[in-house]
Amino acid sequence: MDAALAFGRVLRKLRLEKGLTQEELGLDAELRRTYISVLELGNQQPSLTTILKVAKALNKPSYYIIELVVIEMQNEKL
Repeated sequence: MDAALAFGRVLRKLRLEKGLTQEELGLDAELRRTYISVLELGNQQPSLTTILKVAKALNKPSYYIIELVVIEMQNEKL
């Protein structure tokens, strides 16, 4: 699995755990809802700035999100 797809899966999981819609997360992260959708589908790699914005909006450390992405990528290989 590539990093973009893994990030998208992690982003969707964390967003849903927090009970946010894509629109709400987008507003909190100062990103467009459509961009949140593109990220969740794994259609685009997030920039470091985007990861930091999303992490802040989700009240999670950015390193935690990146760690979850790495785990997601490793689980797919098993």
